Amino acid sequence: MRSLGLALLVLLLSGCASDGGGSAGTPTEGGSRSQAIAKIHTELAAAYFERKQYGVALQEIDIALKAESAYAPAFNVRGLIRTELREDEKADEDFRRSLQLDKRDSSTHNNYGWFLCQRGREKEAIPQFIEAVKNPLYTTPETAYVNAGSCAKKIGRLKEAEDYFQRALARQPNYAEALYGMADLSFIQQDFAGAKSYFLRFIKDTPEPSAERLWLAVRIERKMGDRNSEQSYALQLRKRFPDARETQLLLKGE
Repeated sequence: MRSLGLALLVLLLSGCASDGGGSAGTPTEGGSRSQAIAKIHTELAAAYFERKQYGVALQEIDIALKAESAYAPAFNVRGLIRTELREDEKADEDFRRSLQLDKRDSSTHNNYGWFLCQRGREKEAIPQFIEAVKNPLYTTPETAYVNAGSCAKKIGRLKEAEDYFQRALARQPNYAEALYGMADLSFIQQDFAGAKSYFLRFIKDTPEPSAERLWLAVRIERKMGDRNSEQSYALQLRKRFPDARETQLLLKGE
């Protein structure tokens, strides 16, 4: 699930510009000065969030909400900050408040779904992702589809997960997260040739895969009997991630 955090962050930053199709709390060209201030400081908070400067990010959100107390994106971003701080009850409240102010905001639906899935509330999370993609103005539905797929896979709903990954690929055929999702899912289902095919498409545009993903590649090639490819991925895993859990599994011969 770590990989989805990267997709989430991209969505967060675009969501602050309200590409999710929501309307409430979003300043128009002739909007009020207070809304403009709220928007600027929410975007600053998102930038600080990206740098893991959570304290400063919260200060920026405070400024945004002092300027415009009902600015929905500010609650969305604060929900993510509080998620990272493990302030789960407050994070949940922020996401709900954001959706109360703008129920069509796909960015908030996606982010709230991600929060729920991380906290073991997968059955509540998946409907949030589906709400995100219902909005025809949402510009990155493939992200929510992949999140839904990963969440469904986590609780063993494999056919449902495959459907979500394939919907993401229908939107964007070379979307790396969806290709990796299908590679992992195919491996679980013991379709090793399919897993290799999806992984090769994934790795084509992912020059530096994580330890988790290299470990999947090692296991795929092992099942396929491709010793050279298996050793190549194993070497990358050992050299780049010597202390990773996946490297320890490799060294143990698992």
